Amino acid sequence: MSKQQKQGYWRIVARQFLRNRFAVAAFLLLLLLAALALAAPFLAGNIPMYMVKDGKSYLLPNLFTYSDLVSFRFDTWKPGPNDSAIRPPIPYPPDESDLDGALARPGAEHWLGTDDRGRDVLSRLIWGTRISMTIGFVAVGISVVIGVILGALAGFYGGRIDMVILRMIEVMLCFPTLILILALVAVLPPSIYNIMLALGLTRWPDVARLVRAEFFKLRESDFCIAARATGLSDLRIIFRHLLPNAMAPVWVNSTFGVAGAILIESALSFLGFGAPPPTASWGEILNQSKNYVDFAWWLVTFPGLAIFITVTAFNLVGEGLRDAMDPRLRQ
Repeated sequence: MSKQQKQGYWRIVARQFLRNRFAVAAFLLLLLLAALALAAPFLAGNIPMYMVKDGKSYLLPNLFTYSDLVSFRFDTWKPGPNDSAIRPPIPYPPDESDLDGALARPGAEHWLGTDDRGRDVLSRLIWGTRISMTIGFVAVGISVVIGVILGALAGFYGGRIDMVILRMIEVMLCFPTLILILALVAVLPPSIYNIMLALGLTRWPDVARLVRAEFFKLRESDFCIAARATGLSDLRIIFRHLLPNAMAPVWVNSTFGVAGAILIESALSFLGFGAPPPTASWGEILNQSKNYVDFAWWLVTFPGLAIFITVTAFNLVGEGLRDAMDPRLRQ
């Protein structure tokens, strides 16, 4: 038995993935974006990260809630002789308006400039990372759950169940995805959760087809026949034995799906159907730039770069996973 045969499947995939420098760099970039999203309250805002007031220590923000600080004005508070505070490096909340500083160019005070309402663009970009990443992962999670269940049922049982599910897939594929999402978002109340739901409910057919095809191959394999012979239930065979072996193409498709969901959410926000204001979103910043594109170049450049870099990184990671999981494409 060769050394490669002795190693586990995922160990081989990991080794092959690490050989792809572009995919590894893109993965590290996505980890950085995820860290920015999680650390947004500590990077941009007027709430101190840590403060000592009247002899009491407070670890903020969004970690604990203190009743005596609910109505406290952090933006005007100045530490006394025995007080101290460590503030975020960008002291501007994403929804704080300053009409006197509207459309300010990038400079020492506002590193990436301000929008038409005087809100700091860098702060809104950092907080918008949360919106984009959350929508991408949650929407893909919904589509994966629906697609895996329907694809597994169609591929395992075949017959009439397969025919009904195939008709459902064909009906969904008849409608352009963006048009269908626009219709759902227009009917539903404006909300981030409704955007996630609309994206998830319209992008499951691709996952279902992948899982169905894998189940058709696996249900005639020796280990599946042996599982049937031992009297295991259908649910145990599907979820314990077949599904783990059918998920490899789903993981690859999911990375591309997250990129597509982020791109569609940005397009919806650009068209005015995205996250309701004043929620910070990359597409919403681009939407503001339509009236000021002649001179406010920073409203187009920076959110556009954020969308481009994020989508490209997810696509590179997806290609790296595809090459690592497919034996025909391995180095």
